[in-house]
Amino acid sequence: MRRLPALALLLFLAACGSGGLGFSQDANRPPPADAREKGVDGLLVGHRLMAAGEYDLALKAYLRAAAETGINVDVLSALGSANLKLDRLGQAEQLLRRAVELDPSFVPAQNNLGVVLMERGKVGEARVVFQQAFALDSGQTDSIRENLKLAIARSESTVYSKPEGGPEEPKYNLMRRGTGAYVLLTQL
Repeated sequence: MRRLPALALLLFLAACGSGGLGFSQDANRPPPADAREKGVDGLLVGHRLMAAGEYDLALKAYLRAAAETGINVDVLSALGSANLKLDRLGQAEQLLRRAVELDPSFVPAQNNLGVVLMERGKVGEARVVFQQAFALDSGQTDSIRENLKLAIARSESTVYSKPEGGPEEPKYNLMRRGTGAYVLLTQL
């Protein structure tokens, strides 16, 4: 008789360890994913996060989209835009240049590359890029038109005026020396 309670205890412990009584080591695990179902597009999630100002999360969503769909012009442009918003201008420029190389007619990549170039002080190159985006867009988008106007104004102001806070440009005087010979003098 004494063996019966010991045997019952042993059977009870064996049932607990194998999940036979409803106790399982997997009780806290979520159910397995159904591979037949499609998740939400990473680009769409990233665009929504960018609109909400969540640039770090948007970057992660874009990276997920890259893993799911591969590297294409949409993904490169989105990654470049997220890096631009995070002030990672070098990375943004590289990604957007690759996007423009893949599809030179993709207007958003052209425009965003122009913005990066403006931020990096490459005003002349930005002007050319904005002109290309404006031409590809046929002047339809107001933001591209405004970016082009700003790039033109900045490029012309740097050509015709001295840089703000920079060294003062020397003043040149032309002096005649003899007959037909001139000397260029400067005051530094």
